[in-house]
Amino acid sequence: MGRAFEFRKERKFKRWAKMAVQFTRIGKEIVMAVKDGGPNPETNSRLRTAIQNSKAVNMPKDRVDAAIKRASNKDENGYEEHVYEGYALHGVAVLIETATDNTNRTVANVRSYFSKTGGSLGKTGSLDFIFNRKSIFRFVPGEKDMEELEFELIDAGLEELYLESDEEGNDIAVVQTAFEDFGKMQKALEDLGFEMKSAKLERIALSTTPISEEQAADVLKLIDKLEEDDDVQAVYHNMAE
Repeated sequence: MGRAFEFRKERKFKRWAKMAVQFTRIGKEIVMAVKDGGPNPETNSRLRTAIQNSKAVNMPKDRVDAAIKRASNKDENGYEEHVYEGYALHGVAVLIETATDNTNRTVANVRSYFSKTGGSLGKTGSLDFIFNRKSIFRFVPGEKDMEELEFELIDAGLEELYLESDEEGNDIAVVQTAFEDFGKMQKALEDLGFEMKSAKLERIALSTTPISEEQAADVLKLIDKLEEDDDVQAVYHNMAE
């Protein structure tokens, strides 16, 4: 079978590992949504969003239903959300969003990742001047004219509208709006009947730090460790692409 077989096998295992991490993160988001607003997605916009995002990563429906059922149990513990901030090597800012049932474990792990890769964990709020929280929506535009859509979404707080390609090369529309306009934009897109791919609150770097490829490899060691942690929901950085 040779090296080609081993290469394909390694890629498959990596893809499965990535899917497992995505399922875990969305499962936590579903639990938090249900604890926050109940198990009915029609009246719980956060849960509705989490279910939309589960479809985007092909999360099995039975796993979604199991997470909702588990969270509906009053004896089931929820998760606490915490944000950690710090600097990797070469002055790259890193912000980590977590959801945990054991804060002591989470902060100890995050601190150790920074320490082992030459970075330093900072105080909460220390990177507020670097990252801005935005609402990001991705959906299938179909035959919709982009200029017409832009006009229709202005009242919902539209800041940016552009197209990107998915892994299959299909056009995906991306809408960006302010953090506080998430609900308003979500409703506007739902009313227009678009097939949603994802709806998330993301951290956008206001400025970037240019570094070499060798330096980037140092920073990625930290990012990889963070992204492998089950308590970590998202990792953001300001490393220049």
